[in-house]
Amino acid sequence: MVHRRALGPDRRRTVSELTSEAREWLERTGYTVGDPALWQAALTHGSMGEKRDYERLEFLGDRVLGLAIADWLFERSEAPEGKLSQRLNALVSRAMCAEIARGIDLAPHIRISKQASSDGGRDSDNILGDVMESLLGAHFLEHGFGPTRDLVHQLWRPALESGAGKSKHPKSALQEWAAGNQRKPPEYEVVDRSGPDHAAKFTVRVKVHKVGEAQATAGSKGEAEKAAAKTFMEKYG
Repeated sequence: MVHRRALGPDRRRTVSELTSEAREWLERTGYTVGDPALWQAALTHGSMGEKRDYERLEFLGDRVLGLAIADWLFERSEAPEGKLSQRLNALVSRAMCAEIARGIDLAPHIRISKQASSDGGRDSDNILGDVMESLLGAHFLEHGFGPTRDLVHQLWRPALESGAGKSKHPKSALQEWAAGNQRKPPEYEVVDRSGPDHAAKFTVRVKVHKVGEAQATAGSKGEAEKAAAKTFMEKYG
């Protein structure tokens, strides 16, 4: 077992106890909970103003996830380095981490301030993705790389087996198309947000200077950007 390292002292207030509901959800999802304070920190957004939040754990979990996926792709594929990198980038992307988070119903268990939640934080790709990585960081600290790699395999298997990353992400494809046609980089803008926090809808417009624009609506900013880029390429590409 890898011993938990300190998250670092600061002057914010002490974190509260991990609830039984959160612990049950974590263990049902596949995590093995040891020190409750560590896991509470992994679920805590900085807006709570508590002594520990997920930022340091997210830093660690990001690296653990990248190594676990890279190892998996290397073992399962004879693809050249460029194709492996393309798939790795897709599988560890913020959008993919957020998609996995939604699939395991992470959002209700994030500890986030009322204001940040009202601003859409509980459905933010950035926050959902960061918490997914922080949970992997916590698992790594308590159980080491092997069990955490197995957990990544469990959670990411549907994405890997669906072929995620075999074709280019629409935003990457649009970025390369713009560069290849000597155009300025695409510009994305949220033009509308509607619905309650738990079922928000984002409408995003993407523009390429002196070419045109397209827009799309989805349940997260990241997915709306992806859909808008896809629509743009279908229209102008």
